[in-house]
Amino acid sequence: MKAKKWNIARPDIDAIRNLSKTCGYAPLTAAVLCARGLDTPEKASAFLSYDIAGLHNPFLLPDMRKAVDAIEQAIASGERIAVFGDYDVDGITSTCVLVRYLKSRGAACCYYIPDRLSEGYGLNKAALLSLQQKGVSLVITVDSGITASEEIAYAKEIGLKVVVTDHHECKDALPDALAVVNPKRCDSTYPFKELAGVGVVFKLICALAGPEHWKDILTDYLDLVAVGTIADVMLLQGENRIIVTYGLALLQQTENPGLRMLMRESGVETRRMTSSVVSFTLAPRINAAGRMGCADQAAELFLTDSPSRAQDIAAMLCCQNKERQNAENAILRQAFEVLQKEYDPQEDRMIVLWGENWHHGVIGIVSSRISDRYGCPTVLISLDGDQGKGSGRSVNGFNLFEALENSAQFLEKFGGHALAAGLTIARDQLPAFKQSICAYAKENISEEDLKPIVNIDCLISPDDITLDAIRELGVLEPYGMGNREPIFAMRELTVEEITPISSDRHLKMSLIQGGHRFVAMLFGTGSGGCPVVRGDVVDAAFSLEINHFRGRQTIQLMLKDIRLSDCELEKDHYFLTIYSNFINGGDLTDSQVNQLYPDRADLVAVWRHIISNSEAGKLTAPYNTLSRRISYESHRLINIGKLFVCLDVFSESCLLSYHFKNNLLHIRMRPFKGKADITKSVVLATLRHRKQQNAADQLI
Repeated sequence: MKAKKWNIARPDIDAIRNLSKTCGYAPLTAAVLCARGLDTPEKASAFLSYDIAGLHNPFLLPDMRKAVDAIEQAIASGERIAVFGDYDVDGITSTCVLVRYLKSRGAACCYYIPDRLSEGYGLNKAALLSLQQKGVSLVITVDSGITASEEIAYAKEIGLKVVVTDHHECKDALPDALAVVNPKRCDSTYPFKELAGVGVVFKLICALAGPEHWKDILTDYLDLVAVGTIADVMLLQGENRIIVTYGLALLQQTENPGLRMLMRESGVETRRMTSSVVSFTLAPRINAAGRMGCADQAAELFLTDSPSRAQDIAAMLCCQNKERQNAENAILRQAFEVLQKEYDPQEDRMIVLWGENWHHGVIGIVSSRISDRYGCPTVLISLDGDQGKGSGRSVNGFNLFEALENSAQFLEKFGGHALAAGLTIARDQLPAFKQSICAYAKENISEEDLKPIVNIDCLISPDDITLDAIRELGVLEPYGMGNREPIFAMRELTVEEITPISSDRHLKMSLIQGGHRFVAMLFGTGSGGCPVVRGDVVDAAFSLEINHFRGRQTIQLMLKDIRLSDCELEKDHYFLTIYSNFINGGDLTDSQVNQLYPDRADLVAVWRHIISNSEAGKLTAPYNTLSRRISYESHRLINIGKLFVCLDVFSESCLLSYHFKNNLLHIRMRPFKGKADITKSVVLATLRHRKQQNAADQLI
């Protein structure tokens, strides 16, 4: 578990009291608002508002009138219209919302979603020609098209009219289409720039329907619009907050057969619909279709009116999601095998790996998982013949797109942004590319850059945590980009118990302070990666959740990080000081010598732990975690000073080497034949001599 940096906000107490008294917010809720700068009734009210009246006039979007006129003319003249979408959740929901609306108007309408694996993202000439040959005369792009100037020029050549609706960043020159509707156009005066692709489509159908029908549009489409907006990780403020708040309420009782069956097959039909349920349960299943090359199935799911067909497709998507997970895990296993042998956490600032025929549709997710685990930018490349296609994910503070630009001479093409990018490369350029981009990363990333950050709203005490206080935090929902779930911290809790769950993929802890006992969950970390052991005094950063089980409601702390409290670190500092004094030839008291001197059982405990936990002859761990874990497992008192003495003894005997940097111990096993004789250790002999000398001094 990588050490994290805590940024703890300290909201003004008077502002919290004023906000709580004036607006009626619970103190914990008021504290979160103040921590985020929403420290006046006016600011808080404006941020939390989700009044439908806050939706802006769709005709404020650039080219909206042109788009409406072109589409209305096509409907009136019976032209065949094609909606050209994308294979992610935003693109699929955008496609389905617009197709459903156009068909409700009697339009002759079809849709086209490019295959992720064979066609890639966006408009392509072959698809446009195919649509033209099928009698399509108007193409409406959704969640795509803003950079497809060449393809749209081709469409014009073959007699296709094009309306672009998109939300991605624009180039200086816009495509030559009948209309280009995008809130991020440089000439746009639209008040809210952060609509998802499906949000832009929602504004389009509002404009087509007219104000007198907006209420029906909200009721009929906002469930899908909310799903696409959440899945595309859009800023949940302003219009998006309104869309998602109302959309989640509609999703709870949705009449869309596809959404209903997907919720049922995913096991969340009876759960309260939140942005987390959409992000972590529904969206991955929709995305799986696109990643596995079957995005049309997801589109059909939301377009069909047949419950039985919807159930079949929903079950299929759940199966595809499992296939996607299996493909991810297979690549992840291969990647970890390489990293165990090659990755050096002290020297490496970036990870670049490649493998034969890794699934193109999932390498981006695997890159993200590796980046999260190792805390550094990661690029994975799937090789097929002489060419490789790659996907990369970065960390805050390191612009991956600029890094690729710096190594562009080794790439055939690349694109993306600061945190995510894709590339194409010839096989024979891989070593040079890896050397180049890793060198660039080493120059541009510091140790501090690689440290994950936990943003904490405020420090609280056990008395602040009640069921009512957690319920009242619900006024802050929906959570997402720009409005993250509140995170709190408590200091000096004692770890009473640690229980591995789900085959040791997660941990359940019991933490106590005074008369309060809390259940805490640590997901994604097994017992081998846990930085604390039973009996430790710890600080915890967490979100709060109410667990419903068999009719009972209990409080759970959902841990974002857990670390040793200052009192534990002071103990470690004391033992490190003693050890340092010993190494430098300073005087030690008899008590201090005893604290450092390991007996045979201590040495055996340390050696067994290293042997059992090293991978490919290597073990890297926080020094204080390692000493505590060995103590806990062996029931021996192995303080950090004694641990270093044991390592020195093993190093003298040529059994291992180690170095200590940035609070991490890096241990490397050495090849050794025969049996090591540690009785001749100079370190042990020196400690024994110190002890004998102290005893002699006392006699004198």
